[in-house]
Amino acid sequence: MPDDTALFADLARLAGLSRPAGQCFGLIWRVASPPCADQLCAACGLSRSNVSTALKELRLHGLIATVRAPGDRKDYFTAPADPFEVLRLILAARLRQDLAPLRDRAAAAAGGDGPAVADGRMAALAAALDRIVMAGEALGVMPAASLERMLAGSAAAPDGPPRKKKKKRKG
Repeated sequence: MPDDTALFADLARLAGLSRPAGQCFGLIWRVASPPCADQLCAACGLSRSNVSTALKELRLHGLIATVRAPGDRKDYFTAPADPFEVLRLILAARLRQDLAPLRDRAAAAAGGDGPAVADGRMAALAAALDRIVMAGEALGVMPAASLERMLAGSAAAPDGPPRKKKKKRKG
């Protein structure tokens, strides 16, 4: 397995995907022409069942699409070329899988009884999770170009308030 495919396999863990899904995605994302499942098996060194499960995972996250070649019965797989689109799709999937259920559990726990509920900590946690999920959902539906512009703007923002210029002394 090439080093860049291993990189995608390691990144898959952060995206909530299996290692084989990361390997397949890395290959699909990098190749010039869309590969079929058999090509993914050969290139990644994975069994057909591992590749099928990985492709199902990637479809569930919205990270790949299926295309057909004229006169060919095989499915070929493509991925968005824009890395910001990929990150947006991963963020949306992580929100659905992890943060939204946590928010719901915290909200349900805030309605119960116990020491954390009595002093308002659970309600505060539920409210904080709700704000994070809402912000993430807004990012998840944002066009990739807008997400890229927003992140470029936040990276260029200065730290703290602008400083006043010192006056020159006449001398």
